[in-house]
Amino acid sequence: MVQKEKLLEIHHLHKDYGNGPVLKDISLDVHKGEVVVLIGPSGCGKSTFLRCMNGLEQIQSGEILLDGNVITDNKTKWSDVRQKIGMVFQSYELFPHMTVIDNILLGPLKVQKKDKKEAEKEAKELLGRVGLLDKKDAFPRQLSGGQKQRVAIVRALIMRPEILLFDEVTAALDPEMVREVLDVMLELAKAGSTMVIVTHEMQFARAVADRIVFLDGGEIVEMDAPEKFFTQPKTDRARRFLNTFTFKKKEG
Repeated sequence: MVQKEKLLEIHHLHKDYGNGPVLKDISLDVHKGEVVVLIGPSGCGKSTFLRCMNGLEQIQSGEILLDGNVITDNKTKWSDVRQKIGMVFQSYELFPHMTVIDNILLGPLKVQKKDKKEAEKEAKELLGRVGLLDKKDAFPRQLSGGQKQRVAIVRALIMRPEILLFDEVTAALDPEMVREVLDVMLELAKAGSTMVIVTHEMQFARAVADRIVFLDGGEIVEMDAPEKFFTQPKTDRARRFLNTFTFKKKEG
């Protein structure tokens, strides 16, 4: 099997808020077209790790490379990097006073200086792709949580990032709304998008991931293909973690 090119490289990353390390000597490569899912107990450092990847958290030591270029030095212009490393948050981060389409167009028009007509065309195509074209003129308050999260995904996609980061994007949703968001992410994975996903949805993790990364106590405890990880975990810690979940066998 031919190894795909590395898009993101993380070497010996260390993060400390001042009262003890949150991330300890973490190294990870993410390849083009790969879906890496980060799982682990609450407070293990998953979201902090994700936020370090696009500069929302400063690191104390180690380095991160994007396309072979170091992005954790003092010369980094993070506003440029974040156009290549998009992120979707748990809390949507939509502007309440702007319509759906205006929320989506803000980045392409203000940051990337795209042609308005071209950007609007792409925004409508993406909204259609996630089943929300009819909501383009609605305000966030008129949307369900699942709809807001799908708009947030479109807002990230329209910047055409090389990598998409998802930080527990279904955690704030009612159970019936979770599926509509996960379905969009599954479609992105099938289309070859490069993604790093933090989630507590184990069935989804098993279905979407090329690789599972299990963190605990700020360290990578285990890393494997999903079927191996979920059926034959190598460490006692991973086994104990998985025992808290019930897995259904895949149908068909």
